[in-house]
Amino acid sequence: MNPRAAGLVLGYLADQAFGDPRRGHPVSGFGRIARTTERALYADHRAAGTLFTAVLVGGAAGLGYGVDRLTRRRPLVRTAVTAAATWTVLGGRSLAREATTIDCQLRRADLPAARRQVTHLVGRDPSRLDAAGVARATLESLAENTSDAVVAPLLWGAVAGPAGLLGYRAANTLDARVGHRTPRHEQFGWASARFDDLLNLAPARLSALLAAGLGERPGAALTAWRRDAHRHPSPNAGPVEAAFAGALGVTLGGVNVYHGVVEDRGTLGDGPAPEPGDIARGVRLAARVGAGALAVSAVVASASTVVARIT
Repeated sequence: MNPRAAGLVLGYLADQAFGDPRRGHPVSGFGRIARTTERALYADHRAAGTLFTAVLVGGAAGLGYGVDRLTRRRPLVRTAVTAAATWTVLGGRSLAREATTIDCQLRRADLPAARRQVTHLVGRDPSRLDAAGVARATLESLAENTSDAVVAPLLWGAVAGPAGLLGYRAANTLDARVGHRTPRHEQFGWASARFDDLLNLAPARLSALLAAGLGERPGAALTAWRRDAHRHPSPNAGPVEAAFAGALGVTLGGVNVYHGVVEDRGTLGDGPAPEPGDIARGVRLAARVGAGALAVSAVVASASTVVARIT
C-alpha cells in the first residue's frame, strides 16, 4: 500500500478509535482564523467573499501540499502526515456518538434532552419537535454529514493527499460558517457555499451509491434517489438523504424551521416516519458507507500515485 492510501486507512482507524479531541481541535483553531479574516475582509458583496474563501481554502490546501512535498522522499513520514491530516478532518466517530446519545435519550423518553442534543447536529429549531421529528432530524444529519465529514474528505484525500484533505475541510467549514443565507452573508457567503457544493458533487453521489449498495433495500434506495433527490434544495444533501431514506425504509424531508424561517425540503422516500429505533439502523448504515468510502479511496489513492509517477 502506498503512503497516501496507508495514511488514509490509518487516519480513518484513528477517527474510529478516538473521535475528535474534546479540546484543542485544529478545526476549531481554523474557525478562529476564519473569524479574524472575516472581520478584516468583510464587505457586503461577492468579490469580498470570494477573496475570503480563496485566502483560507488556498492557505489550508497550500499547507497540506507543502508538507506533502517536503516528505515525498520519506514514505513513513509521508504516511504519518497523511494519517494525521485524515484524523484531523474526519468526523465519523463523533457523528455516530452524537446520534447514539440521541437514540438513548429517546428510548428512555427524555424528549427535552434529545431536543437539546440534536442541536449539536442540526440548525433547525427543535423546540416543537416530537420524538419522530427528532429521529428524522438525526437521520438526515447522519446522511448528510456522513457524506460531508467522512466520504468527501476521504475522496479528496485520495485525489490530492493532505492538500485535498485540508483544503476540503477548510471549504466545508467556511460553508458552515458563512454559507447560510442570512442578511449578513447573503452575498459574502456566496462563494463559500458554491465552492462547497462543487467539491461535494462527486462525494455526495458516491455516498448515495454506497448507501444503496450497502443498505438493506438497494432497489428502494436507488428509486428514492432518482425520484426524490431533486425535491431537496441542496444538490448534494438531496441524493444522500433520499438514498438513506430508501435504504432504511423511512420517509425523510419535510418542513423545518431555521431561525424563524420555514423551509420545505421535500418528501424523500416512501416509508413511515422515522422512529427512535431507526437511529441505530442509520448509525450502522453510516458506518458501512464510511467503510465503503475508505475502500474506494484507498484504490483511488493508489491509482493516483501510479498515474503521477507515469506522468
